[in-house]
Amino acid sequence: MHVTSRVDYCNSVLAGAPKALTDKLQRMFSAATRVISDTGKYDRAFSQLLHEKLHWLDVRDRVMFKLVVIVHRCLNGRAPQYLSQRHLHSAERNLLHVPRFRLNTCGCRAFAIASPFAWNSLFDPVRNPNATKAAFRRLLYIFVRTVLAHLAP
Repeated sequence: MHVTSRVDYCNSVLAGAPKALTDKLQRMFSAATRVISDTGKYDRAFSQLLHEKLHWLDVRDRVMFKLVVIVHRCLNGRAPQYLSQRHLHSAERNLLHVPRFRLNTCGCRAFAIASPFAWNSLFDPVRNPNATKAAFRRLLYIFVRTVLAHLAP
């Protein structure tokens, strides 16, 4: 668990990070998984162990999960004040306004831009700010595991 807590620490700053950067973290995460599970690098059941037995998400998916959980906390008033300033774009669909940005290199990675973009990418049933914490996390985990896994390159 020490490995996952270190990977999860401030990982929301990796939103929109280049794939080369997240791939380095993914390799470290996979190595830690192999140490924990005593499996080889090319074992066939490695992916199944990582995802189905340990319920660990890939690094890019973990970043998305963490970012959206923070948005859910903001919408429910359980986040720090400096994060909780929100602007709803569509109240009936619970969409957030995504501000404009100038720099493609780092502008889209700012929390004020990446978080509403991630929130708006969720399906409507998942994007329920009134859901309990446990119910929201369960729906979000299923969304990330099924939908995002099929969209990844």
